[in-house]
Amino acid sequence: MTDSFDSLRSLPGTTDTHFFDLTAAEKNGAGELHSLPFSSRVLVENVLRNENGSSVTSAHVRALADRQHRTSIPFAPERVLLQDASGIPVLADMVTLRQRALETGLDITAVTPSKRMDLVVDHALELDVAGTPDAESTNLRLEYQRHGGRYRFLRWAQTRFPTLRVVPPGIGICHQLNLEVFADVVSVGTVGRRELARFDSVVGTDSHTTMINALSVTGWGVGGIEATAAALGQPILIPVPEVVGIRLTGALRPGVMAFDVALTLAALLREHGVVERIVEFHGPGLRTLSVPDRATIANMAPEYGATMAYFPADDRTLSYLTSTGRPAHVVERARTYLRAQGMLHTGTEPDPIYDENLTVDLSTVTQTISGPSRPHQTFAPQSLPDSKPRPATSNEPRTELQDGDIVIAAITSCTNTSNPKAMVAAGLLARNAVQRGLTRAAWTKTSLTPGSRRTATLLQRSGLQPYLDELGFEIAGFGCGTCMGNSGPLDEPIADQIRQRSLSVAAVLSGNRNFPGRIHPDVTSSYLASPPMVVAMAISGRSHFEVTDYPIAHDRHGVPVFLHELWPSNNEIDALVDAEDRQPLRDNDTVLSTPDWASLPHPDGEDYDWDDENGMIRRPPFADPELTTPLRVGDIHGARPLLILGDGITTDHISPVSRILPDSPSGRWLDAHGVPSRDFGSYSARRLNHDVMVRGGFANPRLENTLAPDHPGPWTSIMPERALASVYDAAAEYGRRAVPMVVVGGHSYGAGSARDWAAKATRLLGIQAVIARSFERIHRTNLVAMGVLPIECPSLDPLTLDGTEEIDVLGLGHTTDPLAQVHIEIRRAESVKAFSATVRVDTDVELQWMDNGGLMGHLLT
Repeated sequence: MTDSFDSLRSLPGTTDTHFFDLTAAEKNGAGELHSLPFSSRVLVENVLRNENGSSVTSAHVRALADRQHRTSIPFAPERVLLQDASGIPVLADMVTLRQRALETGLDITAVTPSKRMDLVVDHALELDVAGTPDAESTNLRLEYQRHGGRYRFLRWAQTRFPTLRVVPPGIGICHQLNLEVFADVVSVGTVGRRELARFDSVVGTDSHTTMINALSVTGWGVGGIEATAAALGQPILIPVPEVVGIRLTGALRPGVMAFDVALTLAALLREHGVVERIVEFHGPGLRTLSVPDRATIANMAPEYGATMAYFPADDRTLSYLTSTGRPAHVVERARTYLRAQGMLHTGTEPDPIYDENLTVDLSTVTQTISGPSRPHQTFAPQSLPDSKPRPATSNEPRTELQDGDIVIAAITSCTNTSNPKAMVAAGLLARNAVQRGLTRAAWTKTSLTPGSRRTATLLQRSGLQPYLDELGFEIAGFGCGTCMGNSGPLDEPIADQIRQRSLSVAAVLSGNRNFPGRIHPDVTSSYLASPPMVVAMAISGRSHFEVTDYPIAHDRHGVPVFLHELWPSNNEIDALVDAEDRQPLRDNDTVLSTPDWASLPHPDGEDYDWDDENGMIRRPPFADPELTTPLRVGDIHGARPLLILGDGITTDHISPVSRILPDSPSGRWLDAHGVPSRDFGSYSARRLNHDVMVRGGFANPRLENTLAPDHPGPWTSIMPERALASVYDAAAEYGRRAVPMVVVGGHSYGAGSARDWAAKATRLLGIQAVIARSFERIHRTNLVAMGVLPIECPSLDPLTLDGTEEIDVLGLGHTTDPLAQVHIEIRRAESVKAFSATVRVDTDVELQWMDNGGLMGHLLT
């Protein structure tokens, strides 16, 4: 970088801080940047800075300016956000990469992290205890016992990686802490001899990393393998994104929460189609939404497949930085830089030019619930599926559980517990209910797991927590909990009734995911709702009635109580939220460590002893030679489908996070290795044991595979003899026969979490290609990073196959360009059908990954 570069300017009000001026870059030939969406301009700055200002007419900048959507550009995030379930494997892969580099004589600096990494332990909290005053302390104690081996590894990793910060259990959820503490909006770093201001940016090993888009920070979810590359300083290549502009008008009606908007958008945009596109909000309605409201909306971007749900910075952004305790100089730096770049949204500037335009009138949004199995299955509360128009009360005499009963009601997840308005509304509704003498339904397990200590402080100082406690919503811990499936056990009498009578029961939660089998193995239907609605439905205890039109319960005098009588007014909610905003932060609201964590014993040697006493941690194999060489060379001939799946297969289906069952392939492996069934834990906790995880591939009990139509879960048929076997055993048998394997799926294959184990398990099973009608963004990238071919074939309906087919993929030997076209032949004894398809290896860099057996092999070349 040189002083003569015209776009390098001094930041106003400083003498030694500089920045790449986008306006100057435009004047110097970079193309028309001022009309680009705000999110695209951030990408321009990122390219300019990381190409060291070599030329404003570079191909990458021009590709952005000219909206060349088939051209790939490099994106270099400032930092990497990790959570324990996906982040611990990232650190383990880095350790083994370093070991392989030393063994092979490579320069270890190439496999040494250079980017800041923040890892938050939030996915291990299990609700063994809920609805009691000691729930939080008990669950945290059990968590340390259950995950001691994982946590010792993390404490050791802290000593090995200087750029790593670990936030221990019991503090909060990574996305909420990212919003409240980690993000700067504008950061400063040293380049050469200069201080250089730049836009903050992040990638995270969780799909809901998009929550930070609410604070105008560029960021999205990636798989753990791609996060490894980013932490090592490797740029991420992405196609120039299409940006859909959503013009917001109007304002929310009384009683409507930001989560209602998020669910409404999930349905609207999933149907419209925004996969691999950026959604950017603008317009006069923007100023009516607080940053926490925006965060609730941005958090849900993965549920409709968008890369980001971006909100440009405005005065509310700067006010939020102040209210969350950012230093005054950080806030002023952000204000000055945004103004200097022309990036402070005022509502008076011309609208950017978007690739597509949509309008959403916020005043038309109504109270919304989604379910029973997908976030975009939305409906009004009075239209619950199979609802029965009759009063259903929690004080009805009951002798046994019924179909439709709500057995889990959880205020959970960063999606909503980051939003003061939503949490105050829940507390006020609880107060109103308690004052009428209402209680939760006797069969409903209730819990509250905030995403940060600030949320707990809000409820305590406002005097609302005692009312939530009365209804069983005592704080059960600080972490994801029920949202990611760690809902814990149901009371034995409840569980026994469900299983013995095959009841169809429900859960309701304020989370972002309700995929089949995710929340609890005994729960058939799961509904997403705002926190106050969760409280109301916990009181009713029923999902099969019209909740807004009939009484949810009767009070102590036998008088029917309707939902609208309990729902607090906007004025009351806003008064409490505004009062809290004026309160000073408490010291423990932003503490990022604990004495228990600091005193945790851990190794201090150069190398780590991988095999622990209970099979929790084993040395990862992904840097070993057998997994850093290509799975196939040339075309695929005579492949058998290991599974034939329908539409909407999620990463939960492919690699579940739920508890490991004793009769599952993974459970049998643990039992054979001396692990008691009580200690099996969850797949999420076992992600550093590849023998458990590969046996958990496609093991979700709700998975429907047409090759085993009467056996949901981890079952398939070995062909041609049609022998029923577990997916793991079938894959092993095909491997012994040297028969190549593929998976055939429908639309939106790989939806949901940024779960690299969904791709890792696919690779370890020996599957060479996944043939699907369409792919979700993150999982497609993860497959390529693991050396598995994603092949998109929209015209191949998997439901037309019966498993007797042999499959050829022809033309792979000539895939020297991204997005190569190939032919698929489906061969039966009596016929051959041919289909055209696209190899979804989208960039030149991804081609290099495939040539080296995946990203790990590429890093070791």
